Amino acid sequence: MSEAASVNAPTPLTYADLSPDSVLDAIDSLGLRCDGTLLQLNSYENRVFQVGLEDGSQRIAKFYRPGRWSDAAILEEHAFTLELAEREVPVVPPLLLGGRTLHAVAGHRLALFARQGGRTPEIEQDETLEWLGRSLGRLHAVGAARVYQARPTLDVQTFGVASRDLLLDGGWLPEDLRAAWLAVVDQALDAVRQAYARAGDVALIRLHGDCHPGNLLWTDEGPHFVDFDDSRSGPAIQDLWMLLSGDEADMRRQFAALLRGYEMFREFDDREKHLVEALRTLRLLHHSAWIASRWSDPAFPAAFPWFGSVRCWQDRILELREQVALLQEPPRI
Repeated sequence: MSEAASVNAPTPLTYADLSPDSVLDAIDSLGLRCDGTLLQLNSYENRVFQVGLEDGSQRIAKFYRPGRWSDAAILEEHAFTLELAEREVPVVPPLLLGGRTLHAVAGHRLALFARQGGRTPEIEQDETLEWLGRSLGRLHAVGAARVYQARPTLDVQTFGVASRDLLLDGGWLPEDLRAAWLAVVDQALDAVRQAYARAGDVALIRLHGDCHPGNLLWTDEGPHFVDFDDSRSGPAIQDLWMLLSGDEADMRRQFAALLRGYEMFREFDDREKHLVEALRTLRLLHHSAWIASRWSDPAFPAAFPWFGSVRCWQDRILELREQVALLQEPPRI
């Protein structure tokens, strides 16, 4: 029996029943002895806890959002991170307990991870960027061996069209802004498609998928990549562009430093530079749709109280108009 088949499908629970006692009971049921200490960590999509064990060590327990990913999709992510760890790429893979990485307890699915210390990397420094580039080059060399089968591809349909349709069908747009928003979204999506056409048939690989500084932990031994929950197949540039900031000159310098490290382990396809603003545009659309799709979770109205206001959608229209303009220009890196 495969690991996927051995994990029961989750019931349509919410996080409302995930009390401190139930979290500790779930960890105990896996054969670990908790010491009663529990700290909830910042995470909107899943529920993540630092749990103390009686031997003085700590584990990170990740309870997956019910209904988001299939077991097969979660296990693909786990297999990728385990493959990366086996190749000594600096990631934090799930722990194997009883031969499994994914566990079902009281209807919830969870995985345990070692606690990885570290700090936010100083990505304004060229030396740090080169080191990150080397690590990403190694990560992508492994990721390029195959694409995901159960996890979706990051593309115009999944991040763009699906996001537009979710927001429209959910009635999130104020009536007097609906036409203006839809017009600029469709214009932006057309510009994104043109950017993909300019890039051509670029390779799709397994990615981290959400490689911003918040998902990097830096130690004296270099970076560690954490939280592969948004891992998908897509172009390599997706894991690079979110590490860039500042004006055009800053981004060019930063990207050059990343590539000096990256190309020690994997050649970068320069055509993918055409996708930076396209991917940024898709991320903006997807972020709005993500908040809307999670609004029934009490954590989201508390964290994003401005979402859905007239000012919110006016700002979204303006930022998409800016993206349309950028998509007409040559790559900025």
